[in-house]
Amino acid sequence: MKKIILILQLMALAILINAQGTSGSVPDGKEIVQKAYEQVLGKSSISDMSMTIVRPEWTRTIDMQNWSLGTDYYMTYITSPARDKGQVFMKRETEMWNWMPAISRMIKIPPSMMMQSWMGSDFTNNDLMKQNSLVKDYTHKVLGDEEIDGNKCWKIQLDPLPEAAVVWGQVIMWITKEDYISVKTEYKDESKETVKLEQCSDIKMMGGRKIATHLEMIPVQKKGHKTTMTINMQKFDVKDINAEFFSQQRMKRVHPR
Repeated sequence: MKKIILILQLMALAILINAQGTSGSVPDGKEIVQKAYEQVLGKSSISDMSMTIVRPEWTRTIDMQNWSLGTDYYMTYITSPARDKGQVFMKRETEMWNWMPAISRMIKIPPSMMMQSWMGSDFTNNDLMKQNSLVKDYTHKVLGDEEIDGNKCWKIQLDPLPEAAVVWGQVIMWITKEDYISVKTEYKDESKETVKLEQCSDIKMMGGRKIATHLEMIPVQKKGHKTTMTINMQKFDVKDINAEFFSQQRMKRVHPR
């Protein structure tokens, strides 16, 4: 009898140790969100993308090349259509600039314009500026597990910190367990009503890592409106991209590779 009790105690201890090891290996919500950003940006990157703006009456496509360094530095050069070609947008830490070669003018985007549409799309200037805001300005709670398009995901609730100057009253993210890819995000207002829905799909190996290469941003209250973003090429950890690359002087002379 004593031997049976001892065996049961050892089995219970093994189960407890295994459970502790499993829970300890699961990162918390903030770590998951941080890794999702690192997965898509790396230490630095260069990419070619196509953005298509869809409206009930018309559709417009814009091609661009992008350079990034972490989440604080980002530059976008518009390669087409012809009327927009040569425009450059740059995020440098807390500032955002726009170089317009047609009128030889450098414009600093003020805080009052952060919620305006970027290039007529369903992305705002704030979306470009606040890439790391979801990591720094929110709390992160793992709500549980959920499957999206066959991918096992963590479902994470983000609520703004009391002192944070943010747009969204709440954000819900679904991030894959296998590769830390953000496949779905709901952006909610202060009343917890969904304003925008971001869906990412077409996961491919690109630049030595798996990323979602197709993104849709849908304003849920505007029927027939959406913006898609397709990544055609992306390289990571590009050696010659550093903080000095992201300057107003570079904006005026940058050219696609």
